[in-house]
Amino acid sequence: MAPVDSCTTPLLQDGQTTEAPLEDPKQSSSSRQNVCEDDDVDGTYYTGDGSVDSSGRRSIRAKTGGWKACPFILGNEFCERLAYYGINTNLVVYLTTVLHQGNAAAAKSVTAWSGTCYLTTFIGAFLADSYWGRYWTIGILSIFYAIGMILLTLSASLPSLKPSVCPLDNTPCESATPGQMAFFYTALYLIAFGTGGIKPCVSSFGADQFDTGDPTERAHMTSFFNWFYFSINVGALIASSVIVYIQVNVGWGIGFAIPAVTMLVAICTFFFGTPLYRNQKPGGSSLTRIAQVIVAAIAKSRVQVPADERLLYEVPDKESAIQGSRKIEHTDELTCLDKAATQTAPDLENRPSPWRLCTVTQVEEVKIFVRMLPIWASTIVFFTVYSQMSTFFVEQGQRMDPKLGPKFNIPAASLTVFDTLTIIVCVPLYDWFLVPLVRKFTGHPQGFTQIQRMGIGLVLATASMLVAAVVEVKRLQLAAEFDLLDNVTDPVPMSILWQIPQYFLIGASEIFTAIGQLEFFYDQAPDAMRSLASALALSTTALGNYLSSFLVAVISATSSSGSSGWIPNNLNRGHLDYFFLVVAALSALNGLFFWACSRGYRYKKVTV
Repeated sequence: MAPVDSCTTPLLQDGQTTEAPLEDPKQSSSSRQNVCEDDDVDGTYYTGDGSVDSSGRRSIRAKTGGWKACPFILGNEFCERLAYYGINTNLVVYLTTVLHQGNAAAAKSVTAWSGTCYLTTFIGAFLADSYWGRYWTIGILSIFYAIGMILLTLSASLPSLKPSVCPLDNTPCESATPGQMAFFYTALYLIAFGTGGIKPCVSSFGADQFDTGDPTERAHMTSFFNWFYFSINVGALIASSVIVYIQVNVGWGIGFAIPAVTMLVAICTFFFGTPLYRNQKPGGSSLTRIAQVIVAAIAKSRVQVPADERLLYEVPDKESAIQGSRKIEHTDELTCLDKAATQTAPDLENRPSPWRLCTVTQVEEVKIFVRMLPIWASTIVFFTVYSQMSTFFVEQGQRMDPKLGPKFNIPAASLTVFDTLTIIVCVPLYDWFLVPLVRKFTGHPQGFTQIQRMGIGLVLATASMLVAAVVEVKRLQLAAEFDLLDNVTDPVPMSILWQIPQYFLIGASEIFTAIGQLEFFYDQAPDAMRSLASALALSTTALGNYLSSFLVAVISATSSSGSSGWIPNNLNRGHLDYFFLVVAALSALNGLFFWACSRGYRYKKVTV
């Protein structure tokens, strides 16, 4: 039970309360709240992470945040992901069949747009951490997102905004006019700006609802990330099945209108939860603070760092000098940066410039980011493995028997549903059963540490590549056995369902690495740089795809000398199994690199 707010509600002898204030009635409400905050010595009434409610007052633990606020955030994420995947999943088909682009041009358009969706995460993160805060960043950029969705729906619905249907007599199709393409791309890149801008903020804003200084709420934060990823995949599953079916069989106008309406629902759902939210104050430009530490450390490169860390500069107040950030305890790593917090005689005589003297907390912010970079780098290869689902897993499946019964054929691309179903089924099992079981042995509130969780996922990702290689070896054996090496039309008599284990392993690896990565980069980031850290984590998805493309280019160039190479157009004459083994070896080496980097990793410690 929360303590009675004795600053505004005195306790009578009979145990009842009266609304008469103890202070002068002219005293401001903010002053009365400050008195209450000073009385909250045990931290049970107010949160201890510096969060404020929708009115800008310090968050009351019992009335804000926690699971009370999360349904609105999870509902928003589900609707937004349904809207996003409702566009992304079938976009290349729309470009080729409606706007009459060629296959190569359409693929480039989709790749460029997808890359932009991840690049704009840094814009949203910077605005959220520096100026607007996560709440307003999500709200404002969601409106841009919705406008883009509405314009895209109009583009697909109004005859004047798209070329006419291709004639049936095989004459060339009419190309889209420059005006039609300009309208379409304006809509598409408004969506990219919106989805990328809010992407690093929503997960961080959801985690903001839990006070990491409270052990119980901290454990619930881990569960939030599990259910957040669960919401993403439920939205993606509906989009890739129901929405895609409507687009292809009913019409593109209604197929885009449903995601547009869903995005409007996402915005309404988000704003409905406003009274319950805990908000972290923006801390000013994080890039400026990083630059100040580097400049100050270089300027004092010849200054000796004191042996006693207490002599380093820090503000005497309980709160950090950085708005929205708690003080961070000093660490003895990267001591060259401590020069920025070393006080010299001129600093003591005059009020120093922040470009010459920084606080310990500001220096530790930079140290934390430097420590996180190796962990960040080691997750790129994980997303290289993940990217195989949409590329070579599909191409492998196209050369296998798709029959399920006498009449039904399974499209190779649809097997990604097993990855999604693995996540939807296993996330609750992880949260409800595995975590409590592991907790009994480790004593850790989350069962696994964040580092351990990501490491397990990297092992599972490597296993998925090995399984894919084994399947390909068997497929090539059957192709040779049934004299299908030069047959590019008939599938190899090996059921496509043999691919399910490799999809399952990737889904399981996501539960450990992808969700663990979300939690790690939020939890370990400085308080005022959490959106930026989330954007950094999201960038590994794009970099993983780029690395996969680079590997394909290198292997295609080096393996085709005097032969058809490992990845020819006719996979029966290739060695896709070798490619999978190379990715598996790269993933295993990356796992060792992750292990080496994580062994000495020091988790962040804040002063509450």
